[in-house]
Amino acid sequence: MPAPSAITRDKDDVALRLLKGAAKKSYEPVVDIDWEAPLADDKFFLPPQMSSLYGTDLWEQMSPQQRIDLSRHELANYLSMGIWFENMLNQSLLRGMIYSSPTSNSTFYELTELGDEARHMLMFGKAIRRIGVEPFWPKGRHARLVNAMPFLFRGPMLWIAALVGEEIFDALQRRILEDGENVQPLVHRLMRIHVTEEARHIQFARDGIRRDVGRLPSRTRWTLSNLHGLGAALYLKNFTRRGLYQRVGLDGAEAQRQARANKHFHGMLTFGFASLAQFLEEARLMGPVARRMWKRNHFL
Repeated sequence: MPAPSAITRDKDDVALRLLKGAAKKSYEPVVDIDWEAPLADDKFFLPPQMSSLYGTDLWEQMSPQQRIDLSRHELANYLSMGIWFENMLNQSLLRGMIYSSPTSNSTFYELTELGDEARHMLMFGKAIRRIGVEPFWPKGRHARLVNAMPFLFRGPMLWIAALVGEEIFDALQRRILEDGENVQPLVHRLMRIHVTEEARHIQFARDGIRRDVGRLPSRTRWTLSNLHGLGAALYLKNFTRRGLYQRVGLDGAEAQRQARANKHFHGMLTFGFASLAQFLEEARLMGPVARRMWKRNHFL
């Protein structure tokens, strides 16, 4: 086991490298996105193949405009979830900093990431407003759960939560970038900015896991290896919320049923989780309970 001083040096070296990357390539969404540019009437807000209903009987019955409207609300749903998560991540990072040196490179990088995430929340909020729909915002018990999560995200659990929250969205965003012709230019630009900056965040979280996992007690490691499976049910539930379909005039219950049974949609979920699943396997953090939960919810 490396000495604490060696671990600290390694952490600071990684942080310094990422700080240099942030200095070379960061964005200011307020000025780096043309928020006044008109939206194209015939372009989707997500590639149609990414819709939860793509290929279902309901999809075949929908008009072209209804499909575009569904993609508009599904994008707003993704962005709303992104705001929730980045809010939780920032709270957790800030709480953890009270135990860190304010002069270390790792603290400097975490502060840089906080700034990135704050700009991302602003960018997502402006995008939702620009496309002309209401955000999907947590209420009641759901809101209390979102507010409680930052208290659970500590140490290695924070890094795993960061990857569960970031890597699945990152893979889906890269899929959006592959379909430049059918997607609104505003969405394409937004995804390009987020993918570029999120790559640093993912690298920092992966490094944190690699660094910490070997020093964990076996019981703690078992818990971490299985607790992240809860993310699978949360993702599926929020990706296929009934209100999403009701907004475009569909029967919410029937649309939800078809989406959750949609093999094409299951393929998109598996695609989104593939890179993270491989990393968790390599880090020996894919426990049997988590594996069953990801598989039951169609991510494996």
